Amino acid sequence: MADEEEGVAETKKPALVITLAAIAVLTLLAAGGGWLVGNMLAPPPAETPAEELAAAEAGGAEGEAAQEVPPISTEANGVVLLDPITSNLAYPSDNRIRLEVALMFKGVPDVKLAEEIHQDILAYMRTVSLQQVQGPRGFQYLRDDLQERVDLRSEGRVTNVMFRTFVIE
Repeated sequence: MADEEEGVAETKKPALVITLAAIAVLTLLAAGGGWLVGNMLAPPPAETPAEELAAAEAGGAEGEAAQEVPPISTEANGVVLLDPITSNLAYPSDNRIRLEVALMFKGVPDVKLAEEIHQDILAYMRTVSLQQVQGPRGFQYLRDDLQERVDLRSEGRVTNVMFRTFVIE
């Protein structure tokens, strides 16, 4: 009996060493594979130091002043950017909403019509409650409601209502 117990103890020790070695090898393989995939997916490191980038940005700001960036809303592309709309919500009245909207006209934009649409959107936003615009579905309903109001007001002359910003405080 004593001989059998010694044989069992001797076989357990090598099995434990082999298991630990296998775990160590698998861990090293996993780390190497993770490193390899990380290097394949990660963007290459920046070749210029941060000081050079800061100097380039400072110099680039002066260069940009000389070059005019074309405005988004022009008569050429038929887009009119409305003034920002800031209003209280109907409920709760202490919450405010701010949105910037651009209108895409079919043909030549009408600034007077755009101003009427701006006032209509402002009046509508004062009747909206927070629960109506909460979440992605609420935002989609708001977009659909505003598009419908703009279509009615413009009689089809505005093809698209584009949200630039939408903030609820």
